[in-house]
Amino acid sequence: MTQGRAAEVLEALSKRGWSIATAESLTGGLLAAEIVGISGASTHMRGGVIAYATDVKETVLGVDAHLLKESGPVHPDVAEQMAVGVRRALDSDVGLATTGVAGPLEQDGHPVGTVYVAVSTPDGCSVAALDLDGDRAEIRAQSVDHALALCLLALQAP
Repeated sequence: MTQGRAAEVLEALSKRGWSIATAESLTGGLLAAEIVGISGASTHMRGGVIAYATDVKETVLGVDAHLLKESGPVHPDVAEQMAVGVRRALDSDVGLATTGVAGPLEQDGHPVGTVYVAVSTPDGCSVAALDLDGDRAEIRAQSVDHALALCLLALQAP
């Protein structure tokens, strides 16, 4: 199901003539891999940043240091800033970001399955808050699927 969605995202990017880049925390590259698993992805995929460590979110993606200190990396504003930051860092039209807790343990008081996905385009930003169930692998896979779905919605908006 996810690869079908990745193909739809690439088709929507093609219609707009846009490029995409990913900023990933809990998905650790799975989102980018899903996109580049589709033949022809190189036409639109600029690259990705695996910002697994909190300081990478700040130094590479430009996430606000005060926000990270006060709220931690699992926050909707962090996801949004990651999406905006990867657009800027990789000179892409679309930035797609994931951050959250895949488990097996909670993080900074956030339960396993707390995930935020965000998309940034020239038309604006959208963030989705998710409360996912499953083991670590299932939460990561669901996060990829939800990120692609959010991206597709943004790309299909008038």
